[in-house]
Amino acid sequence: MSTRGQGEANRSMDYESYEHDVLVIGAGGAGLRAAIEASSAGVSVGLVCKSLLGKAHTVMAEGGMAAALANVDDRDDWKVHFADTMRGGQYLNNWRMAELHAQEAPARARELEAWGAVFDRTKDGRILQRNFGGHKYPRLAHVGDRTGLEMIRTLQDHGIHQGIDVHMECTIVELLKDGDRVVGAFGYDRERGRFQLFSARAVVLASGGIGRAFKVTSNSWEYTGDGHALAYRAGADLMDMEFVQFHPTGMVWPPSVRGILVTEGVRGEGGVLRNSNGKRFMFEDIPDLYLSSTADDEEEGWRYTQGDKNSRRPPELLTRDHVARCIVREIKEGRGSPHQGVFLDIAWIKERLPNGAEHIKKKLPSMYHQFKQLAGIDITEEPMEVGPTTHYVMGGIRVDPDSQMSTVPGLFAAGECAAGLHGANRLGGNSLSDLLVFGQRAGQYAASFAKEQGAASINQGQVEEVARQALEPFERGEGNVEGPYQVQFDLQDMMQAQVGIVRTEGDIQKAIDEFPTLRSRADRVGVQGNREYNAGWHTALDLRNLLMVAEAVARSAILRRESRGAHFREDYLQKDAEQGKLNTVVRLDSSGEMQVKQEALPPVRGDLQEIIEDNK
Repeated sequence: MSTRGQGEANRSMDYESYEHDVLVIGAGGAGLRAAIEASSAGVSVGLVCKSLLGKAHTVMAEGGMAAALANVDDRDDWKVHFADTMRGGQYLNNWRMAELHAQEAPARARELEAWGAVFDRTKDGRILQRNFGGHKYPRLAHVGDRTGLEMIRTLQDHGIHQGIDVHMECTIVELLKDGDRVVGAFGYDRERGRFQLFSARAVVLASGGIGRAFKVTSNSWEYTGDGHALAYRAGADLMDMEFVQFHPTGMVWPPSVRGILVTEGVRGEGGVLRNSNGKRFMFEDIPDLYLSSTADDEEEGWRYTQGDKNSRRPPELLTRDHVARCIVREIKEGRGSPHQGVFLDIAWIKERLPNGAEHIKKKLPSMYHQFKQLAGIDITEEPMEVGPTTHYVMGGIRVDPDSQMSTVPGLFAAGECAAGLHGANRLGGNSLSDLLVFGQRAGQYAASFAKEQGAASINQGQVEEVARQALEPFERGEGNVEGPYQVQFDLQDMMQAQVGIVRTEGDIQKAIDEFPTLRSRADRVGVQGNREYNAGWHTALDLRNLLMVAEAVARSAILRRESRGAHFREDYLQKDAEQGKLNTVVRLDSSGEMQVKQEALPPVRGDLQEIIEDNK
């Protein structure tokens, strides 16, 4: 329902008002699944997306969704998937979330199939599954190398029949509260610059990640940590923000496409990593845990990707954090490619198959066309140049594992902006099943919460203050004014250099010391022109969120004095047993300052601990 509102006498404070029982912020896999579930419960649902519907980062998840369907290897089940997820997360995971995820992912995959997803098939017509890093068995249900795109298409096609109100190209700048409870959100229409007020009995955050806090990232412009920052300012806890995943294979050449993802599916289909000497360097550093299950030549690695149960896993399919650090090592020691990366070679498969080129094109159509069109490289003939790129954040909003409610009543979170499932490092393929499993749960429980609550009460004074702050950049037309793009660039440059893939106490502290200056500069950012699609204004408003999440990453990273998962400290190279029992929690204290501390993980339930021990 839409109405018109006006703040005092100032016409610039006009806003459009909308009322929903459940408001979902973010329209990727988690947001769409939450919206579908809430709508099916009979409540009115509003779905807000920062960009156009269909342009969610879910489409970048190309390799597949992890679910223990056991279609390729009948030894797989939810218990093995659970143990793999816990091991990959270095046991910092929320064990209940890992349990629910492993148990419910198969049902969510079959549900997506019933809704029209066209998965690749085994010879007998079942959903085909491929191997991925950190998974014991071939587990990823996939659609070539465009699985995320198929997921979004399917969810959108199904969702349009559910009566969901979609608000495209809308950015939320603040959540609104009535006492402790979240009762809505305030944002603006990016095209026209008009303010929008959303009242709701429950809000689901599904806004994705924080990649734009770093210089080199696979994330597109939308991923500025909006959900994390909105929840933090509303009083919710964030957790484990030090764990930022650098995907080992992003494009490094040409510069115009630097950071764009090269799916792990390339390695899952037999691609190998080589240094400038042509050597498969991943054999140089294999953890003891994997020695008994790692292929020692290209032929065995090829047999594994073709579903041979008796062959062993190639070292290119170790966990992402490990592969990324090995690539950095090769580059630092002078064995990198000409453009400071390494070579990813899948063309060698032509030697094994007479129709090898067509096989590659069939299995990896998007990768073939991406490199052909954007880089002028034929991956069936020559290797790709790849290197680590900021890809995913394991940390996020602390949620109840069953309901996905945050520590603030009425505020739920799902997908990348929620923490817990992945621990210190996410396994490839777990992101897509995460979106479906916990998107469904967030929608279900948000709808239940909304039904139990009275109508939301919006504080007009709060609304007008948020609108006033949002317009401040237009008032800084002269004097000591900063440009929003330069501040953003300097933040990204600092985070990449000081809090990137390899960290030290001194570097992290330098970044922390720089935040007051960056915040002061952000407070002086000025923009010109009017509010209609003003990209400078949008960037100025994004800065507040970027600075908050970047500081949370840095302050969490300096507190964890060990190397674990995606958090690698060059000055603390080993895991620390005591630190491995602690989550890092970030919250806004009563004085308005960021408080970061470590809290003990809850002990793993006895039967689940037995599963972990049985699968080591």
